[in-house]
Amino acid sequence: MQMRLTVTLSVGVAIVLGIFRILKGWPIQYLIIGGYVVVGLMTSVAPEAIVGIAFDSGGVTTSTVTVPLVTALGLGLSATIPGRNPAPDGFGLIAFASLSPMMTVMGYAQFAVWWARLRSR
Repeated sequence: MQMRLTVTLSVGVAIVLGIFRILKGWPIQYLIIGGYVVVGLMTSVAPEAIVGIAFDSGGVTTSTVTVPLVTALGLGLSATIPGRNPAPDGFGLIAFASLSPMMTVMGYAQFAVWWARLRSR
């Protein structure tokens, strides 16, 4: 149940961040590249048993329901803002939705390991 909540909340936060990015006009490439750098760094320090699950949780979030709804949200929002390109903005939300669960699942695993060590003392 905790893993479900972690993935669900991370997707929600990622979509809010993506909407905020569309509204502010921030370049998407910096956020995506930065996110994957963080994922790479977290992969090197996360417990090995969770890395595969973390990467799979990123793929799970791009389901048959999520992709059309989130893409439509991004396309519709960016189409109403003058000077915005709907294609990268709409699909950028999908990229955020698949990137954030990887970070949060590995972060949750690192927190769980830390918490277990703290409790065993």
